[in-house]
Amino acid sequence: MKQRITLISFLGLAMLGSCNAEKPAAAGSDAKPAVNEKSNKVRLKTNLGEIVIELNAAKSPITVANFLKYVGNKHYDGTVFHRVINEFMIQGGGFALDGEKLVEKKTGEGIKNEGQNGLRNEEGTIAMARTNDPDSATAQFFINVKDNAALDYPNNGGYAVFGKVVEGMDVVKKIKAVPTGAKPLEMRHPTTGQTISSETTDVPLEVVVIKSAIVE
Repeated sequence: MKQRITLISFLGLAMLGSCNAEKPAAAGSDAKPAVNEKSNKVRLKTNLGEIVIELNAAKSPITVANFLKYVGNKHYDGTVFHRVINEFMIQGGGFALDGEKLVEKKTGEGIKNEGQNGLRNEEGTIAMARTNDPDSATAQFFINVKDNAALDYPNNGGYAVFGKVVEGMDVVKKIKAVPTGAKPLEMRHPTTGQTISSETTDVPLEVVVIKSAIVE
C-alpha cells in the first residue's frame, strides 16, 4: 500500500496519506470552488491558535486551485495534524477524529506536480504531501519548520510549494513541539476500500485539530 510521503524515498521516512479506493469527484473537476480564485490567503483556525497562509497562484496555479477547492468543500474542517517531526515539518489535511480513532478522509484524484515552480521548501512554506508518484498529491499538505532542500526539485520531482505562513509561525512552533509517539491510523486500501489500521510513528499524542479553514 502506498503511503504519502514528504521525504524523497532514499531518506526512508514514510508520510501517511490518502489510500482511497472510492474516488469522489476530483477537486479539480466538479467540486465546488472555494471562492474567487484571486483569493490569496487562507486562515487555519486550530485548537492551538491561528495560522494564515499566503498562496502563490502565480507560480503554483494548479496546486492553489486544488487547495482552495478542498477549503471550499470544508474538507479540512475537523482534520488534524497527524504527523509531526520537530526540526522537519508538520503534516495535516488527511485524517479526522472518529471517536478516539484517526480516520482517513476521502479525496479526489491526484494533481499534476508543480515541484519545478522555483519555490523552495524553506522554513514557513507550505507544500503538498504525496506518494513517490509525483502526480499523486490530493488534500494533504505540510508546513516546513526548517529549510528542507532535500525536498526541492530535482529530487524525486520536487515537493510542490504553493505558499507561505505570513501569520502564526508561533502556532506552527507550538505544533512542532507537541509530544509524539506511535498510534494507529485508519486508512483505506487503494483497491479494495477495506479499512486498515496501521501503527504509525510521529503521531501527536496531544490532538491538534484544524477547526476551520477560511479563505480571506
